Amino acid sequence: MARATNGPASRARRKRILLRAKGFRGFRSKLFRYAKDAVYKAWQYEYRDRKRRKGQFRRLWSARISAAVRPLGLTYSRFMEGLKAAHVDLDRKSLADLAVTDPEAFKAVFDLAKKAIDAKQGATLAK
Repeated sequence: MARATNGPASRARRKRILLRAKGFRGFRSKLFRYAKDAVYKAWQYEYRDRKRRKGQFRRLWSARISAAVRPLGLTYSRFMEGLKAAHVDLDRKSLADLAVTDPEAFKAVFDLAKKAIDAKQGATLAK
């Protein structure tokens, strides 16, 4: 009896990896042994960077808010403190979008935060 090697399944498995390695440079896209390592490493980067993307966007939003708030006379952290004091529950993504697309609305939110900061400082000075 001939030796069973499960050839079709093995070939399909190798083909799947080589298809995923398409576009890689050199033998990393041509030879199974190296393509497999490259694909596995790409999957690791993919998984890690899906997690990192969230932090990168948060930093981008913070930078945009800071850039919009500075000319108005506050720092980013003081602005966020004012929002919290004014009980404004807008997230950073929404604030950054407002700062970029609708400066008038952002200015209105800024005024709320500024008022809350002034009221908070007035309360601490009165003590």
